[in-house]
Amino acid sequence: MFKTGAVLRGLGLVALLATATEARDVDTIAGTVTVPDDPRRVVVLTNEGTEAVLSLGIMPVGAANSWNGNPWWDHISEGMADAMPVGTESAINLEAVAALQPDLILGNFARQEDIYPQLSAIAPTVLSEKLRGDWKVNYRLYSEALGLEKEGAARIADYDAKVARLRETLGDHLNEEVSVIRFLAGQIRIYQLDSFSGVLLKDVGFARPEIQDVDAFAIRTGKEAIPDMDGDRIFYFTYDNGNGEGHAAAQDALDDPLWQSLSAVRAGKVHAVSDAIWNTAGGILAAELMLEDLERIYLEQAQPAD
Repeated sequence: MFKTGAVLRGLGLVALLATATEARDVDTIAGTVTVPDDPRRVVVLTNEGTEAVLSLGIMPVGAANSWNGNPWWDHISEGMADAMPVGTESAINLEAVAALQPDLILGNFARQEDIYPQLSAIAPTVLSEKLRGDWKVNYRLYSEALGLEKEGAARIADYDAKVARLRETLGDHLNEEVSVIRFLAGQIRIYQLDSFSGVLLKDVGFARPEIQDVDAFAIRTGKEAIPDMDGDRIFYFTYDNGNGEGHAAAQDALDDPLWQSLSAVRAGKVHAVSDAIWNTAGGILAAELMLEDLERIYLEQAQPAD
């Protein structure tokens, strides 16, 4: 854990230097925060927050590493060319943040509650509350903190228009009960409505299997629950931290006779998709790419065989 001591004694000066002439107040889970009107040096401490900032035309000076990126997800790496990594969401390097002399920090209460006092000593810090479910809630807060509420509202409206177009394109396919599964080392998750993919699938209008049509995050289970993972169509993704254990666990489940007996498997309606896009990145850019995935997959399935 980062110690206060001599480094934090100097952070007040950093915060003073980063204070803009004009400022305004933003209400957050941690209280009212006074932020600069036109922040120029933004540090973001979550993956979904980084996507929000990039989508609004701002390159952060620093950001939490993408979970499985090196240091960034492929779909944001070009936009993050000049950004400095400052540790993972759950292990932020405060010295690295302070060295960037930010004038605004965007983070999350669930991830950074314990270091909020230190972050606030570096620069005004706006924390969103939750890190699951509807990304639009946090997006609106970040837009407000950046002084870009109109731009944020326009970007959400554009997303909503894409959802409406996809809904029209898919038509009767929305009657399918779509199952969403994640494989990890030692665990399988059955995702429900209060998850990133769950919110998006609900936005589009898909039906869900009964045990997934619940306003909760996920069921954490194992291969014994494979029969509960069925649907008219299954989308699955795998989290692997680089040691191969996640991929091995996924293959073990996919080879299991119980999995092979599922109706979606027998019908050839099972699709491996990106863990980053469908789950872990968690922001507006990933949401837009997930919409593209859905359109591509359904259109490909609709094509007549050669």
